[in-house]
Amino acid sequence: MTVTCFPRSRRYSRLVTKLPPDDELIAALRAGDAAAFAGMLDAWSAPMLRLARSFVSTHASAEDVVQETWLAVLKGLEGFRGRSSFKTWVYRILVNTARKRGGHEHRSIPWTSLLPTDEDHGPTVDPARFQGPGGAYPGHWRDAPEAWPSPEGTALALEIREVIAGVLDELPARQRAVIHLRDVADHTAAEVCDILQISAANQRVLLHRARATMRERLAAYLGTTAGGRHS
Repeated sequence: MTVTCFPRSRRYSRLVTKLPPDDELIAALRAGDAAAFAGMLDAWSAPMLRLARSFVSTHASAEDVVQETWLAVLKGLEGFRGRSSFKTWVYRILVNTARKRGGHEHRSIPWTSLLPTDEDHGPTVDPARFQGPGGAYPGHWRDAPEAWPSPEGTALALEIREVIAGVLDELPARQRAVIHLRDVADHTAAEVCDILQISAANQRVLLHRARATMRERLAAYLGTTAGGRHS
């Protein structure tokens, strides 16, 4: 089976592909079902590319990592024993492949370190937005955050996706990898710890800071957009 992960434009399109349960998918792949493999590429390649980019220096290098990962998946398919979900197994291969390439590029990151690093100290929610000790409800919001408009079916949908992608690209590598696995690839906390080989505590801290940054940027963008439309 030939692996062709990238369309002619060399950019992934975000396709929503519903895959069958692991046992059915693996049986189809082992039987050489090209349609099953194509569906898996459509569903997972785009988030895999973004995660790989956290470890390597260029987009092209991240593409190579994804290609190598799919080749390794095909070669190792018979050895999959189901000790984790199939998706977790694939992502573990991806991370190991990306780490090796990142190490060659002198960009490897000590994922197992529990010591705080500069990139773990990003902004969270501004403390000034909460009531102080003298407030009626200390620790609660001074003014509740405005509800975000649903982007579904509106002109904001593409804009918001672009903002999210931009924030993800700007996050420190460790935060970007964790929020990507949790909120984009939909892995559980335990799966993220397994894939990245980090502690549960470290995963929580990195995810909290990444989500806080994402929410603040989105709130600022939506506030600016709403103000511009009402002016």
